[in-house]
Amino acid sequence: MDRFTLNSQLEHLQSKHVGTGHADTTRYEWLVNQHRDTLAAMVGHTHLTAFMALAEHESMARVRYNLKSKMIAPCHRQGPTPVAPVDGDETADMDTSL
Repeated sequence: MDRFTLNSQLEHLQSKHVGTGHADTTRYEWLVNQHRDTLAAMVGHTHLTAFMALAEHESMARVRYNLKSKMIAPCHRQGPTPVAPVDGDETADMDTSL
């Protein structure tokens, strides 16, 4: 199989399926796609939803609703957290370490 055929097949796969990613896909985008695919699989397979409902002591409709709600923002992006200034230090406004 030559290189051109392989690249064209890869481009076709990436255009057909959003979750396969590409060279410019960030780690966050890839992670969001993985989480959404997992949540969609849990909603789509009734036996998984029933198992989760039993484990969480909730109805299947409530579990399905919770899973669909998580699909909106499956991975919350964490930004810098505010830090209180220490002893009059005005430069410690934000903590940029994650």
